[in-house]
Amino acid sequence: MVFARICAGACCLLLLQACGHSRYQQAVDSTPLFDKRIEALTEPTPVREPLSRIGNPDRYEVWGKSYEVAKGLTQYSQVGIASWYGQKFHGHATSNGERFDVYAFSAAHKSLPLPSYVRVTNLKNQKSLVVRVNDRGPFHGDRLIDLSYAAAVRLDFDKLGTAQVKVELLAAPLPRIPPSPVDARHLQVGAFHVYGAALKLRQSLAGLVAEPVYISKTVQGGKTLHKVRIGPLKARRLAAIRGTLKNQQLSPGLLLP
Repeated sequence: MVFARICAGACCLLLLQACGHSRYQQAVDSTPLFDKRIEALTEPTPVREPLSRIGNPDRYEVWGKSYEVAKGLTQYSQVGIASWYGQKFHGHATSNGERFDVYAFSAAHKSLPLPSYVRVTNLKNQKSLVVRVNDRGPFHGDRLIDLSYAAAVRLDFDKLGTAQVKVELLAAPLPRIPPSPVDARHLQVGAFHVYGAALKLRQSLAGLVAEPVYISKTVQGGKTLHKVRIGPLKARRLAAIRGTLKNQQLSPGLLLP
């Protein structure tokens, strides 16, 4: 089944303007090949990640309609129509700069701050799933949320295209980190070419330390490197954090300014 979908909405007007058909190899969306790994895929663990540096303007406009991003949101529960997007957008940038993966549990929403974690329940069959919101949309009709293909498969509406769902906020992002004080440092614990590996480590660390854990991206030799860092942290916390990492058999980390 083929579904048309407008570009996922952007962090700013420039990114929105870039969402033309020339970005994609396909003119319209299409169903990805089914991968049995979806059946065993673990749903993401809700955690409060730092607010994405892009994809969270106070207000943005798509097709002449204005939308506001609810950055201070602590509670959210809505019922509406869910759709899904697939192969056309696979591998392309989401609104917060990550890469869309049809085989991951992710979603697009018009107003939730990025990244947020929500529980989506298919009201027809009561199947529910936690997804990570890292994109903007859907901007078609009155749809509430756009899910990845894998999420639609897990909720059993991939062949229908849309479903009546309930969306509940589980974890909103932390406020953007202010400039670090003079004695603050960042501890780099790992670096990965595969984003999923970096995300798994970040989620593990988030439950071990009180300081923010985030992923910084750089390009080296034409390849993206995802660096997992803790910080900013004060000098007096360094020994305790490294002790925690050692107890978990993790690298003591590279201290950065």
